[in-house]
Amino acid sequence: MVSGPFRGHRHWVTSVAFSQDGKRVVSGSSDKTIRIWDVEIGDMVSGPFRGHDHWVMSVSFSQDGKRVVSGSYDHTIRVWDAGTGDIVSGPFRGHDHWVTSVSFSQDGKRVVSGSYDDTIRIWDVETGGMVSDPFRGHDASVRSVSFSQDGKRVVSGSNDKTIRIWDVETGDVVSGPFRGHDDVVMSISFAQDGKRVVSGSSDKTIRIWDVETGDMVSGPFRGHDDWVNSVSFSQDGKRVVSGSNDKAICIWDVETGGMASDPFRGHDDWVRSVSFSHDGKRIVSGSHDKTICIWDVETGDMVSGPFRGHDYAVTSVSFSQDGKRVVSGSNDKTVRIWDVETGATVSGPFRGHDDWVTSVSFSQDGKRVVSGSDDKTIRIWDVETGDMVSGPFRGHNHSVRAVSFSHDGKRVVSGSEDKTIRIWDVETGDIVAGPFRGHNDWVNSVSFSQDGKRVVSGSNDKTLRIWDVETGDIVSDPFRDHADSVTSVSFSQDGKRVVSGSHDKTIRIWDVETGTTVSGPFRGHDDWVSSVSFSQDGKRVVSGSDNRTIRIWDVEMGDTVADPSRGHDQGVKSPVAFRDNSNMQDGWILGSHSELLFWVPPMHRKALWRPSNVCVIGPNPTKLDLDHFVHGSAWQSCRQ
Repeated sequence: MVSGPFRGHRHWVTSVAFSQDGKRVVSGSSDKTIRIWDVEIGDMVSGPFRGHDHWVMSVSFSQDGKRVVSGSYDHTIRVWDAGTGDIVSGPFRGHDHWVTSVSFSQDGKRVVSGSYDDTIRIWDVETGGMVSDPFRGHDASVRSVSFSQDGKRVVSGSNDKTIRIWDVETGDVVSGPFRGHDDVVMSISFAQDGKRVVSGSSDKTIRIWDVETGDMVSGPFRGHDDWVNSVSFSQDGKRVVSGSNDKAICIWDVETGGMASDPFRGHDDWVRSVSFSHDGKRIVSGSHDKTICIWDVETGDMVSGPFRGHDYAVTSVSFSQDGKRVVSGSNDKTVRIWDVETGATVSGPFRGHDDWVTSVSFSQDGKRVVSGSDDKTIRIWDVETGDMVSGPFRGHNHSVRAVSFSHDGKRVVSGSEDKTIRIWDVETGDIVAGPFRGHNDWVNSVSFSQDGKRVVSGSNDKTLRIWDVETGDIVSDPFRDHADSVTSVSFSQDGKRVVSGSHDKTIRIWDVETGTTVSGPFRGHDDWVSSVSFSQDGKRVVSGSDNRTIRIWDVEMGDTVADPSRGHDQGVKSPVAFRDNSNMQDGWILGSHSELLFWVPPMHRKALWRPSNVCVIGPNPTKLDLDHFVHGSAWQSCRQ
């Protein structure tokens, strides 16, 4: 395995597929979400995409990699923007039962779907309309469908144990039914040239078929000890990969029918989905063990394992009042307390939420923690014991994205995907103010000012807003500067500044009265900044990111780091060259004029210290000694 296991799904991984360039993998899960992963580093780079009301059973990229199609047990098909996660088309409605398989045509203009209603349907991606009547012919559920390369034909496999080839325009069966399997046909796929089809079955065998004649030209391939759930050709058509309930992945030689290598083993449960990369060098697999793995076709080696700590992305972090502890919430549904100096977990995990923990915060005295979750509830926890001492508070109509205590610990403010903000009484759980309305999208973060009279909120509408707690009025124009969703906001102790973190991967400090950025943007995280907070003295900011790292920043140093002086023909020493807002591109740290300063190896990039960092918690924290660093034409002086 050359990458993974990729962890993040909360239930079975039902389907996986490579993008055409082999750099990304899309996965669908019975947790109802779709996620996109970076093949090299194993990080989730987009998602989770939410919208389906039931298990996602099939996913696939368009040829250009810009869109993903998904099919679900909720009877619908949806087309998503692979970058933003927005639904760009759909839901397509028409099937009367579970949608089990979906696939794009080569040009990306059409989608084919197969369903437990025994039909195959062709959809226009732009309009969402069916372009022909349902294809009928199978006597039982359709389990798998796929377009030929030229888009003129569709192949289907069914619970009726047969395979059929259909003309896309007319809906007629042009070849088949192909008979030979003794049980359900679980998966089918065309070879690149469209002349052959591979099928996998719950009869534990794989077979290769001639499209024109319907003859079995190779197989049955035997070797799996349980159902074959997924099959796919390599790009050159010489090999087939199969995944099975026996937890193994096998590579087969199409001509001989023999295994081209020993089975790849590593998954702890059924392998539900497999696919070759475009260059044929790698295989992606998805399993009921909730993981996705990338394998080297030749060696079958696994060279990278899971990160340690939270099982999934860190979504929220906050300092205790004394600055010695940090609380974190995670997609693994738990809350943990960390020691700032050592990075060790000192309390937790606290368990109770039924879905992702999206936001956490300490009370002023450090004895309690409040958490908000995608389960729509807010809970209050005892820091030492981990017991839930109040809640769950119910009232929001959608996921709770953010929570925070008032200074006196008597109230909690919450923000939600329902676009509202609410104020709660900690002891009774009653709503005492709100809902406040004004944001045009999800409210991702909220925080009280020290005196409890104001609340700041950050939203997917890319703005920050300041609210009067008693009246619910907006007391300042929206703050605009972030290039993407604002994920986290917090007041400084004196109420004069606000810190914000964003999906644009930066942190900014704002003047509350003017709404201008007074410090930043601070750069260093290579993924979404999910949470930020000031220390008590206002000199430090802590930030947490979806790359599973936590950074602590020196606010004053961030203020005073200036742009590099112009006109140098010799090397420039750090920290002038390497700054908090220095960009990283392909591992290279760039100067203010995009000049290459130095290169950082992949294993050290996630938790690389920035000049203003005073602590970084994450995999392989790396602090550079740049006292003698030079760049430019004087690089050779490093030898002196």
